[in-house]
Amino acid sequence: MMGCHLGNFFQVSVAGGSYQEGLTSLVQGVPPGMLLTEQEIYGDLLLRKPGADELSSPRKEPDLPIIYTGLNSWDTIEKAGNKNHTNGTPLTILIPNLDRHDIHVWQYQSTNRTPRPGHASYASFIKYGPDDDAIGAGIFSGRYTATIVAAGYVAKKVLKACGIEVFSYIREMAGVRCGEMDYAKVLKATDAFKRMRCDFDPFYQEIYVKKRITMDMRFLQKAAIFAEIEKEIDDIRAKTPRMDSRAIKKKYGVHHVVNCPDYDAAEAMLAECNRISATGDSSGGVVEVVALGVPCGLGEPVFRKLDAELGRMLGIGAVKGVEIGAGFGVKDMTGIQSNDAMRAEKGKVKFMSNNAGGITGGLATGQPIVARVAVKPTPTIDKKQVTIDKYTMENKALAAITRRDPTIAGRIWPVAENYMAIVLLDYLIAHYGYQALKDKISAKP
Repeated sequence: MMGCHLGNFFQVSVAGGSYQEGLTSLVQGVPPGMLLTEQEIYGDLLLRKPGADELSSPRKEPDLPIIYTGLNSWDTIEKAGNKNHTNGTPLTILIPNLDRHDIHVWQYQSTNRTPRPGHASYASFIKYGPDDDAIGAGIFSGRYTATIVAAGYVAKKVLKACGIEVFSYIREMAGVRCGEMDYAKVLKATDAFKRMRCDFDPFYQEIYVKKRITMDMRFLQKAAIFAEIEKEIDDIRAKTPRMDSRAIKKKYGVHHVVNCPDYDAAEAMLAECNRISATGDSSGGVVEVVALGVPCGLGEPVFRKLDAELGRMLGIGAVKGVEIGAGFGVKDMTGIQSNDAMRAEKGKVKFMSNNAGGITGGLATGQPIVARVAVKPTPTIDKKQVTIDKYTMENKALAAITRRDPTIAGRIWPVAENYMAIVLLDYLIAHYGYQALKDKISAKP
């Protein structure tokens, strides 16, 4: 599949499927010298994984990662202190599928003759034929987005070391919108939400905090423990602390399910999603992704504009639209309303607005980069739908019996966040190289 690769200098290739043995992220362009652990990668993966709350699929995948290549397994010389540091070689992250059972395979087999409307199952059958990986939708399942989250975490860590913060939140869900908030407050709230989810995730606590798996273990040792975990998924999940919404709000200042910094809006989003789900249907939403600290001039013109590259977030399953800054809202503005006026203050440029979303001409302006993705409702629903038998071409009725998400917006935000990080790091590497070369050439002898 030629479509499973992203980037030029920071490159990500993904593989695997929903009911294959697992998923893989191959990441190239990771600089050497960065300490990296599976625990911290899992801290992002648990935000996306299914079965974590009432707005996600009941599938019980832990999404535990294994770093297979790209790190020093030992200090390179005695007491060098660079064990588990990236070494500049390709980084491989494995995410085994542990919650695969015959009953779920049978459910897919019993419905695979009849493509799900709104899903890729018909087009993929036409493209790949009867050998199409149709169990759980294969690479077209939202499950593959775990690979983006894993690779994107690495990108975010590098970006943060360079003074760039990338974060995201649910701006709208099931027709309920979040109010406008200062980005500093949004970043603080999203960090608190992530911390809360780690504290309440039973696998984070049982596997990493209690050191059942450590970075000192070899791959085969970890694989043996994964085989044990596969049999203990329900027992580990049973150790999940009770999520008291009021106690969580008091301690963390966030909603217990919805990553929206506007608490009242988050409550309304959850209620409306649950109402729609109770009818057998699903809902969509909007995720906003923000990057702070991006240097002015980062990007390229014409065919590789930074905003055009961010538009590739359409590659995230269920995303049907991407807008930068005011986006489609500019159609209702005049020029004076749309333009982001500038003024000089103490030798620095200050913009009076950010309708451009931090990008003009394909180059970053130094303002916050703001992108929003429109997330469609989950196509797998518990309502009868009109479809076909893709083998006999007869008209059929379809009622979903597989595991499904009431909304995808509730757990797609870390995917969009980490996708932006991948794009930004790819451009940052090029930017640093270009600036260094420019300075060297223009330097006076």
